[in-house]
Amino acid sequence: MASEHKVGDLAMVTLDCADAKVSSEFWSAVLGWQITASGDGYAMLTGTGAALGFGAIPDYVPPAWPNPNGSKQFHFDLAVDDLDSASARCVELGATVPAEQPGETWRVLLDPSGHPFCLTKAENWG
Repeated sequence: MASEHKVGDLAMVTLDCADAKVSSEFWSAVLGWQITASGDGYAMLTGTGAALGFGAIPDYVPPAWPNPNGSKQFHFDLAVDDLDSASARCVELGATVPAEQPGETWRVLLDPSGHPFCLTKAENWG
């Protein structure tokens, strides 16, 4: 898209979650980003590019995985050197590994609020 048609710059992606503190601590450890703001029911991380925010929602219900309707809301793809060690570290930090997996070069995990995210071999991104 040409710059003259640009409306704005992405400043932050904010995720609904059950617990903003738990989610921000998890993603801070996974991404190596700093928690730069937090309070009652919210938190924000900054790292490379846009910020990542978290907002606690009363009666939060995580997306289902797998989801036959394709309504998982969003997911992150993280490029990693080794699927097994990256997966193990994410589990140590609070992620879970669902039984349903899409193949050999990707690994789906669920963050502490149940959002699916993928680990994929960095070499796949060429």
